Amino acid sequence: MARDKTNVKVDIKNVKKMFNTRNGEVVALNGVNLQIAENEFVCVVGPSGCGKSTLLNIIAGLDHPSSGEVTVNNEIVKEPGPERGVIFQQYALFPWLTVQQNVEFGLKLKNYSKEKCEQEAKKYIEMVGLSDFLHAYPKELSGGMKQRVAIARGYAINPEVLLMDEPFGALDAQTRTQLQSELLHTWETEKKTCFFITHDVEEAVILAQRVIIMSARPGRIKNIVNIDIPYPRTQETKMTERFNELKNEIWAQVYEEYLESKK
Repeated sequence: MARDKTNVKVDIKNVKKMFNTRNGEVVALNGVNLQIAENEFVCVVGPSGCGKSTLLNIIAGLDHPSSGEVTVNNEIVKEPGPERGVIFQQYALFPWLTVQQNVEFGLKLKNYSKEKCEQEAKKYIEMVGLSDFLHAYPKELSGGMKQRVAIARGYAINPEVLLMDEPFGALDAQTRTQLQSELLHTWETEKKTCFFITHDVEEAVILAQRVIIMSARPGRIKNIVNIDIPYPRTQETKMTERFNELKNEIWAQVYEEYLESKK
């Protein structure tokens, strides 16, 4: 739960989600309740198929709960909105636009001036280390580079809530580490509300204030672990005793649910 109920940004209330399949009805989420405070960073972990991405899509307004509701800024989420930015694991770039034009796309929808679009796009392209590729097209980029463009585009529109579905999952270890550090720096500076899905428990502990552990399907919240490691956090933080205690505590619970999902 959020620590201060007067400061709730995202409120997930008894959300249930069912899908109809050829094999009958599947319950993906069953009674999920969670409050996320303004400016809070939460990471969500759990076994594959536990409904993490389904929950993110509901918060984003890309899907709807079968029952229950999600509110953002006390408004019920019914569709996507500019206050929520989404970054998926699968990059979705426009192949006919350059790197800079892809990042500028959302800024133009906000009616920014040409100069402002260019300034903001270049700022975030530099953040992900692609300043030398401003005028390259997606077909000229590696998979990891395409994902970095998608991340820059998500940051650039400056949403109040940033929803990230394993955004670093397809990147090499060095780039992933760099972008974790950049994301931490950006969050500490801009204090956005962040909802971040990852399979990497170490990544969850280095980034989050709270780690949400999901149960095997039907997905529900198994436990919430407060990460009591002060910011700023660096890659050296991963070497500390407390970091490894928390990582092992969370991993044990995730692995327990993974075994449950195989029964």
